[in-house]
Order: sequence, then C-alpha cells, then structure tokens
Amino acid sequence: MSKWLRNLWKKVARPFSLRPRKVQFAALCTRTTNNQPEVLLITSRDTGRWVIPKGWPIDGLDGAGTAQQEAWEEAGVCAKTVDPDPIGQFTYDKVLNDGTSQPILTSVYHISVDKLSDKFPEMAQRKRAWVSPKIAAERVREPELRDLLLSV
Repeated sequence: MSKWLRNLWKKVARPFSLRPRKVQFAALCTRTTNNQPEVLLITSRDTGRWVIPKGWPIDGLDGAGTAQQEAWEEAGVCAKTVDPDPIGQFTYDKVLNDGTSQPILTSVYHISVDKLSDKFPEMAQRKRAWVSPKIAAERVREPELRDLLLSV
C-alpha cells in the first residue's frame, strides 16, 4: 500500500468508519381498515420525502415513550397501544446543516393508532397519509425500513 493510501486510511477513512452512530427512535404507526393493515407515513420537513415519525432521545422518556411523543408532535397520533420493545431497526445518513452526514441507528416501536388529531405541533410543516404496507415500502428510501414495512 502506498504511503498516500496508508495516510488516507489512517487520517480519513478509518476514523470515519469508526465514528459512533447517533441514535433515534421511530414510530411505526398502524391501523386496520376493512381488515387490512395500513401504515401512517409523514413527509419530512426539509425534503418532503416520505418517512415515519422519528426523533432524538427525549430526557425522561425511554425509546417507546420518545417514539410516542414524536408520533404526536409530527403526525398528531393518539396511541391506542405502544409496544414497549422495538420491532426492528434501520440505519440512514442524516445530512447536517454543514453538508456533512451523520450515520443514524433508528430503533422502531410499533404504535396502534386510536385516532389522529387535526391539531398537533407540526401540522403546518408536514403531510400525512395512510397507505398499505406495500405502498409505504415503495415510498420510503431506506432499505431496512422497507423490509420492516413489508413485515406489517
């Protein structure tokens, strides 16, 4: 290996690959309509792409509690039940304000939805849609999230 490649590995590639992942918690919100499962998708605030509600850890709340809080703030979800254990995980790269990206490990919690509120904190910033798991999987970008959606 050349000195240039070795230096590149030591100073750039290796530290980049070893940096710790940040964690987020997400809500996979579902309901049943006409005996068929539906998944709630929302748009992201920045790009408008389809995602599920998710966010950074909230002091005083566990993963399930954070997922429930994010589902309320981002989509107006009134939960019927929240599974206390994650049903899976997915990873993605979050683009930061300075243009760099940060790898994120997201634990996903299942929430059965009782109803949606018409008024919620981010109602003017997002759209929401109930879709089949198959359509949801087609709309999201993250491969691991697609697999989770298809397992509903």
